[in-house]
Amino acid sequence: MTISEGDKVKVVYEGKLEDGSVFDSSTHGDHSHPLEFEIGSGQVIPGFENTVKGMEKGESKDIELSPENAYGERRENLQRDVPKNSIPPTPDGKEVQKGMFLTIKTPQGQNFPVKIVDVKEETVTLDLNHPLAGQKLFFKIEILDVTKK
Repeated sequence: MTISEGDKVKVVYEGKLEDGSVFDSSTHGDHSHPLEFEIGSGQVIPGFENTVKGMEKGESKDIELSPENAYGERRENLQRDVPKNSIPPTPDGKEVQKGMFLTIKTPQGQNFPVKIVDVKEETVTLDLNHPLAGQKLFFKIEILDVTKK
């Protein structure tokens, strides 16, 4: 039976960038942590979910996702200057530096990574784009299990 809206799926996957480097995987060494989600719930990026829809248990697929079907294009208007003193100290007590990533909480309580793109005397410029925005992503997906709605 093919996977459709409302089905719960369990998949193993590996995600790579254009240069071949792995940015995420459900397998770490000898340990596998399958990704479980419900089709149509918006828990995963659109292109990943749309690929899984229509697959079947045991099926594997290699896919390429454009930025529009992944984390979107980079948007320059998502850079914000914030007062330097509003940035909490790093866990190891280091001063914030250009290139560092911080985790902020959204109003909905979700953690979100942001990159520091500039540090001035009084302000810090944060890039609120997802770190993978603007990039093509390549996934190897295998469907381990399907629970029909």
